[in-house]
Amino acid sequence: MEQKNNTQKTRVRGIPAIAHFLFFTRWLQLPLYLGLVLAQCVYVFHFWVELTDLIGAVMGNKNALEHILDTVTIKGADRPAKLTETAIMLVVLGLIDVVMISNLLIMVIIGGYETFVSRMNLEGHPDQPEWLSHVNASVLKVKLATAIIGISSIHLLKTFINAGAYDEKTLLAQTGIHMAFLFSALAIAYCDRIITQTGQQSDDH
Repeated sequence: MEQKNNTQKTRVRGIPAIAHFLFFTRWLQLPLYLGLVLAQCVYVFHFWVELTDLIGAVMGNKNALEHILDTVTIKGADRPAKLTETAIMLVVLGLIDVVMISNLLIMVIIGGYETFVSRMNLEGHPDQPEWLSHVNASVLKVKLATAIIGISSIHLLKTFINAGAYDEKTLLAQTGIHMAFLFSALAIAYCDRIITQTGQQSDDH
């Protein structure tokens, strides 16, 4: 055991200075993740503004009602005169969209930092995300693709609710884009599965 530790120390000492420098440059990504944290703060603020206006509109606040009606009105469509069930549904879908994008940001921030910058050493922490224990670049790509599909689904649902305000070409284009996201996620997951199986077979041999 002592001989093994001495060998590891020798290898560490033998790392060239340029390798140390290149490895240290991973910290250049830290400002990027901090920037995404600021973007997360913007989404939190936006969420509460929209939620406050929705509650205000329900309670009879005219300014809040005007803002909500402007938000849900599609260009070229008739503006509703009052807060309808469809308008409320569209606002709620917008809030869900914000939450899903925020979840995507969290996965990128935490997963990216853990994978490409430094270990967080959260083993045993009661609030450690389940997926973080086995996160790597491949797992992160699959989870991000899945999150993007969820976000695309919300946008597509909002489009279908307002289907009368769009032409057929736009509806088909958005559906095609959503299907492209879906097939891309399936392809990424399939490639990840092949890579994982190949690695396991290599370890067995």
